[in-house]
Amino acid sequence: MHYSNIHKAIFLNRPNRFIAHVMMNGKNETVHVKNTGRCNELLVPNSVVYLEESDNPSRKTKYDLIAVEKSTKSQRSSPTINPALPQTCTHFQTHIPMQQTLLINMDSQAPNKVAAEWICQNKKRFPHIKLLKAEHTKGHSRFDFYAEYDDETNCCHKVLIEVKGCTLEKDGIALFPDAPTLRGLKHVKELTELSQSGQYECMILIIVQMTGCKYFTPNRNTHADFAEALKVARKEGVKIIAIECEVSPDSLIAKDEIEVRIDF
Repeated sequence: MHYSNIHKAIFLNRPNRFIAHVMMNGKNETVHVKNTGRCNELLVPNSVVYLEESDNPSRKTKYDLIAVEKSTKSQRSSPTINPALPQTCTHFQTHIPMQQTLLINMDSQAPNKVAAEWICQNKKRFPHIKLLKAEHTKGHSRFDFYAEYDDETNCCHKVLIEVKGCTLEKDGIALFPDAPTLRGLKHVKELTELSQSGQYECMILIIVQMTGCKYFTPNRNTHADFAEALKVARKEGVKIIAIECEVSPDSLIAKDEIEVRIDF
């Protein structure tokens, strides 16, 4: 998916979950934040953020905050020798952390759009897709997508798909959720029951809104019940798929599947 009319700014503060104050071209602007989550590790004062300008003149805010540059640290690949020590004292060599930035898309509406593109283009997972319907109600939940596809033997498969956007990264690991999610827990449990019934194939797509994570794992420290439910779901046949994205200030494109680690 692509954005238009992108502007670079500096994040100042976030008085509530809907708006933020930024500095753009030397001027303070109040902007809409397209993510009502906490995002405490992302929206840090003086961080570089990216805004999409709206063409709707009746809006209260002219810009949407859609992406942020997160500062990270990595170790140098080759050691640095302390010049104050003899060259032979190699056991005193140290690695100096290098500051890097990771561009993260934090638009909570983007993962479903990216997921729809990925589903329609992924011939390995969906060989001959016949139907893709958004906001499908089944049982006591409304799932993000319902799909039908034929395999190579012309057998029709019916799939229920729930999408989760992942913006939390720690030490190169993608984590979800960044806050307890009772709605997410409910979806996982209901997909597990539907998978057990054999009526549907069930799938949870984790759209990792960044590039370069080593693997995805549920954030047990934040919501242990969700992590445990995801573990049970996979054992009962629910497919848990994490997809990293190629991120630029004006786009978010599904890239490759990354490893999912759930067994604790």
